[in-house]
Amino acid sequence: MMHNYEYKLERFLTHPSQPTTAVPTDADTLFAPRALYQQVAEKLREQIFARQLEPGSWIDEQKLAADYGISRTPLREALKVLAVEGLVTMKVRRGAYVTEMSTDDVRQVYRLLGLLESDAAAEVAEHATEAHIAELRALHEALESQVSQRDAFFDTNELFHHRLLQIAGNRWRQQIVGDLRKVMKLNRHHSLFKSGRLAESLAEHRAVMAALEARNGTEAARLMRAHFDNGLAAATV
Repeated sequence: MMHNYEYKLERFLTHPSQPTTAVPTDADTLFAPRALYQQVAEKLREQIFARQLEPGSWIDEQKLAADYGISRTPLREALKVLAVEGLVTMKVRRGAYVTEMSTDDVRQVYRLLGLLESDAAAEVAEHATEAHIAELRALHEALESQVSQRDAFFDTNELFHHRLLQIAGNRWRQQIVGDLRKVMKLNRHHSLFKSGRLAESLAEHRAVMAALEARNGTEAARLMRAHFDNGLAAATV
């Protein structure tokens, strides 16, 4: 089963006029037919990102196992997966907790994202095909129309960055950034939550898009790095 953002990206590229918020579901069962612990991990991610499991909160394994109708074994395996991703923190003799981001954690994540995605932006500006640039332009135009819709803007913003990384073509960078972006969602003060930040972010995206279309790798990298620096400033106020 593809991740949520991958499904949304595929829907956007094939049906750009349709909403990207829907995710495929199985009407007959809570979980799709694949390894049970993977299904449980995906369900836990959804609950964490939806703040149904709050950062810093203890994960009641017994209650969740009962809610899911499973034994605690696949639940514990799922928690190990999320611990590797950084979404869950395992504490000796105390159990599992949803990871809580410190200010220093936020700074470190934004710094790494800025480094990795600015490098990707330079590569895309210099080497991407016209068709790839057109895909990014379409995603940017969607952002332009969603500046007053925070949730839709957030989703499309994630799709834009994910597609940029795909086009740049380094799977190791994609994997690292994917995990960092998951962790970034734990931040209670995500930059896009700040009043006025969506409009600022859109202006920054507009400048990055112009640099990509101008095939100016140095400028695309500089602007993408500034985009993350500004996001960090907004997220740590």
